[in-house]
Amino acid sequence: DPNADTEWNDILRRKGILPPKEKPNPEEEQIVQQQQQSVVKTYEDMGLDELEENEDEFSEEDERAIEMYRQQRLAELKATQLKNVFGEVTEISGQEYIQQVNKAGKDTWVILHLYKQGIPLCTLINQHLSSLARKFPQTKFLKSISTTCIPNYPDRNLPTIFVYHEGDMRAQFIGPLVFGGMNLKIDELEWKLSESGAIKTDLEENPKKQIEDKLMTSIRCTAPTKKDSDSEDDY
Repeated sequence: DPNADTEWNDILRRKGILPPKEKPNPEEEQIVQQQQQSVVKTYEDMGLDELEENEDEFSEEDERAIEMYRQQRLAELKATQLKNVFGEVTEISGQEYIQQVNKAGKDTWVILHLYKQGIPLCTLINQHLSSLARKFPQTKFLKSISTTCIPNYPDRNLPTIFVYHEGDMRAQFIGPLVFGGMNLKIDELEWKLSESGAIKTDLEENPKKQIEDKLMTSIRCTAPTKKDSDSEDDY
């Protein structure tokens, strides 16, 4: 092959037997480099799911490069997940409100409980939130004494829960009636918070509805039937 880069061909070129080897066109080299860069950029633009969907179209060399890129993306994803793990209810003051709530971070849900010591339902909700914070560590759970966070906040509005996402309020639960009083169960609070989008529950339906359905069934079972009423009228 006269175009091959061999020692014999180099000797023949020096003796003029073979024509000098053509120098690569700078414009062609630039085009090749741009094409290679565009391929790399395509990899970077793809998510992990897209890389898996298109892996049949890649060459063996591409697959090696993509595997390295995939491992890098997985490491970055893992680091992000670890960074965004909370797992407990954090007490904040009014001065920390903006930093902890409004600047909580991208795609971070925040649940803030305003409470006061000496109010039993506030104490119960703090207990429930501590368990939910461990169950849903990707959500940021906060609590703050109401008047410390919001001056002159009325006690009649307690307990209060605000739900935020990326600094915007998405839901608010204000006052004891909203929570159902001291009969509030943890799964009922979990369902209520999941409806706001702050947590992703594995409960299939509202547990409060099951209690209401059982109560109505019990009432229907104990209520006198028309036949019973007629029998009583006979006496």
